[in-house]
This record gives sequence, structure tokens and C-alpha cells, in this order.
Amino acid sequence: MTDLITMPVRASKAGAARLKQRHAAERRFRFYGLFAICFGLSCIGILFFTIISGGYSTFSQTVVTIDINLERDLIDAKNISDGDFRKIVQNSLYGLFPEVTGRRDKRKLANLVSPAAEYQARDYAVANPHHIGKTISIQVPTSDDMDQFSKGVIRADLPESERRVSDLEIVWFNGLKEQGRIETIFNRTFFKSGDSRDPELAGILGAALGSFYTLLVTFLLSFPIGVASAIYLEEFAPKNRLTQLIEININNLAAVPSIVFGLLGLAVFLNFFGLPRSAPLVGGMVLALMTLPTIIIAGRAALKSVPPSIRQAAIGLGASPMQTLTHHTLPLAMPGMMTGTILGMAQALGETAPLLMIGMVAFIVDIPAGITDPATVMPVQIYLWSDSPERAFIERTSGAIMVLLAFLITMNALAVNLRKKFEQKW
Repeated sequence: MTDLITMPVRASKAGAARLKQRHAAERRFRFYGLFAICFGLSCIGILFFTIISGGYSTFSQTVVTIDINLERDLIDAKNISDGDFRKIVQNSLYGLFPEVTGRRDKRKLANLVSPAAEYQARDYAVANPHHIGKTISIQVPTSDDMDQFSKGVIRADLPESERRVSDLEIVWFNGLKEQGRIETIFNRTFFKSGDSRDPELAGILGAALGSFYTLLVTFLLSFPIGVASAIYLEEFAPKNRLTQLIEININNLAAVPSIVFGLLGLAVFLNFFGLPRSAPLVGGMVLALMTLPTIIIAGRAALKSVPPSIRQAAIGLGASPMQTLTHHTLPLAMPGMMTGTILGMAQALGETAPLLMIGMVAFIVDIPAGITDPATVMPVQIYLWSDSPERAFIERTSGAIMVLLAFLITMNALAVNLRKKFEQKW
């Protein structure tokens, strides 16, 4: 009797110990999961903080107001655009600091403003020829070094040998500031200009339009082909070894490195067909090949999610297989297909490697007007700026990354919103 009484007690103690161990293991597992989530969020937070802290100043620009005398001796009234506007701007700066007489000091003084000043003066004279011979006041951007000094990136407390701005330039800049000629404005040049060797003149409009044209070609090629392929493989293709081989290859293509598609575009589109290099047309065709597996896989998954009872009901009422597809199956699967397409396009927007292989890494100043014009894209533009030695290009790089991230987040948010809005509960 004693054994019968004590054995359950021992068993219950052992069971309680095992239960305690299981609860402890569950708590550890939950802690590990929470730690992983917090660590991932902290890494994302550090990434965003680094990008934003280094790039928010891109959206502001330091300008200086100078009085320019449009001297008749330096401007040909018959051909105003050929006037010596560089000397006109330099004479205006020399007039603000008459004590500067040395050639070297004058050269430093002229470097306070951007090379864009002479172009602004020229454009003003061309637009207002009746002002030639008069003195006008215009706002011109400062040089990239003075812009960085105004924003605090170049510190005045450092020794002169350790900064790109000399003590004399700081004195002149502070003098202009005391006169109320220095101002910080919104950097419209960053959004309405193409690339430039001078950081204060560089903008993202050319790269943004290049990305737009490239994605337009990508969408026009990949979406209809991807949707048609998904429909055929899921609805009409016979289940045999050939279709199985095609499905396996599609799944494998989704994992192929993107640079392989760039090599394919280089060999086929450029070398064999002779299409224009560094054009959105070729870039869009390469990215369409890369995006197709994603769209096909998402399209097949969307078609599979439609219950078979809907197809059976339509066929039972006399609809043909094509009518069943176009009137019932495809409309219900289209939200999922669009979600996959948007995610594929977002992936294509951030691609760089395949576009480098087809020459879209060239330095292009002009704004593209079509899909055959030379152009670059946002990721490649960011890559080019990050490789530039000037400190101001680092700021431009972070600013362009912020714009690109905004587009990517918007496209992903749109995909999530479409999925939730049109999601069907069966």
C-alpha cells in the first residue's frame, strides 16, 4: 500500500519538473524572438537615422545675393549669350571687397560662388535685354565648399590646413552674412536638374525620368507576358514533364543573380540586335526578364487561391472555359497579380547590377525625353555620387537614397493596401 501511495507522488513531482522545464523553454523562445525583432528594428532605425542625418541638408541650399552690372563692353547686343558673364560676376564680387587686390586672393574670392552664377546672369540678360548696361540683384548659389561650411559640415574651429575653406574665405563669407546677402532656401536644383560635376548643380531629375521610362518599359513587357504565362500554366497547360520542367525553370530563374540578366542583355540586346546603349528601352527589357519569374509565380498563386467551386459553378451554368476565366477567375485573382507585379516593379526600381552591364553607368547631363535617349536610373546615380571625392556629393547621395526609399516604401505600401482592400474571404 505504501508503494501505491508514494508512486503517484513521485510521478507528479517528475511531471511538474518537466512542465516547469517546458515553460522555461517557451519563455526563452519568446525572449529570443522578441530580441530578434528588437535587434532588427534597431538596425533599421540606425540605417534610417544615418541616411536621414546625412541627407536632410540636401534639401536646402545656401545662396548669396550679389549686384551685377551688365556692362555693355562685355556683352554683344547682337549675340547676348556669348558675353563674358564670368568676368561680369567676378567684377561684382570684387566690388563688394575692394580691399582684395592680389591675384590669388581674387581667385579665392571668385570661388565663393558657384559656376552657375555666370549662367544665371546670362539667362537673365537674354530674357531681359533692355536691362543691359544696368545693375541688377540676383541670388546665385554658393560653391559646394561654402555651402558645406554654412551647414556646419566644414567646421571653422579646425586648423586651416585641415579644412577646404581658408580663413580669408570664412572672413568674406561672414562679411556677406552680416550684410544680409547670405540666405538658405529650398534646394529646387536638386529636383529639377540633371547630373553635374559640381555638387551644388547636381540634381536627380534625369535619373528619376530614366527610372520612370525604364519601369514603364518593364511594366509594359513583364505584366502582360507574366499574366498570360501564369494563366496558361495554371488553367490550360497539361500536366506533363514539359510543363513541370518549365515550372522548375521559372522557380529557378527567380533566384538567379540579377547581374546574369545584365550579361544576357549585353550579349543579346546590345551586341546581337544593336539596340542603343544606356537607353531605358534596353534597361526596361533587361529588368522585364528579371521581373517575369516573380510576376508568374505571384500570378499562379493568385489563381490557385480562387476556389474551384467558382469555376465549377460557372461551367455548370454553361460558361465556356475562356468565359469562366475572363468573367470569374481572372477578376478575383487580379488583386493578387497586381500585388506581385508591384513588388516585382519595386525590386526592379532598386536594381543596379544589370543596368551597369548595359552601360547605364555613363555620366549623362541631359534630361531624357524618351525611352531611346541616353539615361541613367536612381540606383546608378546614387552609385556614381557615392564614388565622387567631393564631400557635398556624400550629402547628395544620402538625399537621393531618401527619395528612392520614399518611392520604394510607397510602392510596397500600395501593394499591401491593394492586398487588404481586395482580399477575399472564402
